[in-house]
Amino acid sequence: MAQLSATAPAKAEEAKPPKADPVPPPQPAAATDAATKPTWRTRLLMFGLPAMLIAGGAGWWLTSGGSVSTDNAYVQMDKVSIAAEVGGRITEVAVKDGQDVTPGQLLFRIDGEPYRLNVAQATAAIDAAEVEVGNLSASANTSAVDIAAAREDVKFAEVTFGRQAALMEKGFTTKAAYDAARHAVSQARERVRQAEAAAAEARVKLAAGPSSGINPQVEAARVQRAQAQVNLGRTEVRAPSAGRVAQSDRLQIGQMMVAGLPAVTLVDTAHPWVEANFKETDLADMRVGQRAEISFDAYPGLKIRGHVLTIGAGTGSEFSVLPAQNATGNWVKVTQRVPVKIAFDEKPSREMIAGLSADVRVLTGSGAVAGK
Repeated sequence: MAQLSATAPAKAEEAKPPKADPVPPPQPAAATDAATKPTWRTRLLMFGLPAMLIAGGAGWWLTSGGSVSTDNAYVQMDKVSIAAEVGGRITEVAVKDGQDVTPGQLLFRIDGEPYRLNVAQATAAIDAAEVEVGNLSASANTSAVDIAAAREDVKFAEVTFGRQAALMEKGFTTKAAYDAARHAVSQARERVRQAEAAAAEARVKLAAGPSSGINPQVEAARVQRAQAQVNLGRTEVRAPSAGRVAQSDRLQIGQMMVAGLPAVTLVDTAHPWVEANFKETDLADMRVGQRAEISFDAYPGLKIRGHVLTIGAGTGSEFSVLPAQNATGNWVKVTQRVPVKIAFDEKPSREMIAGLSADVRVLTGSGAVAGK
């Protein structure tokens, strides 16, 4: 009985219905609308993200989304190897490595004393030629006098011969005297011909050249002096254009310079470009004028806008010193690379150095031409 009385209250508690949750008091309509109204962040996610996706898709569609890139690209600049046009000993070096120079600035000087002596020798040759012309002129005048004298001798000899001929007819002279008179006439006439030939030769030597109007001997001597003066001027080697000096350590005072041997290099740092070596499989949609983006290993974060200026006329192997001989041996197909010249559309904010590594991406899709 005690056990039954103990379990009876427990069953009675289980039979009681569960208590209902308290019902919240009714709220105003304005508070309910505010709770359900989306915030600005929600609106940004709902409308801004789709708009960005649509804009990106439109841009991709306009440019066809095509691009090719390569990291086989390097900064290039025009380089001029400067050599002396005359040989000699270096007496002065006026520049140092890395120095910027202007057009006409002195780079180095060669000993000019031998060339000054050549100028003096050529000047003496001009004087000698002019003296020779004077002698020829005097000879021409002498020949004219000789001609006149020879003609007088001819007249006298002819008169004498006429007298001897008349006497010979009358028998008052000898055969020897008659022959001597006739021989004197022949000799006099020969002297006239010799004098006339000498005068003609003098006139030919005194004649001026048809192109210059100057005696050829004098003109040749003047040309020789002009050449000597040019060589003297070439002992001062000057910069042909603006640029930066490189490899000037090859210039040493006292060193013998050989004509035509490159002595120093001048780099045109004002007009750089990039040579990108694209695979031949990347050229299908590439065209001249397409936009390009250039980045540099030396300057992280720097990007330069550019465009395709030229596409190479041949692969790199075609212009190598030892081109591949694909018709011999066991042939293995290798993807070739073609040099593509990329011009800068803006001035770089950092200094460009020839040979810097670069990454180039060319936009090959429609509408990717520079200026569009």
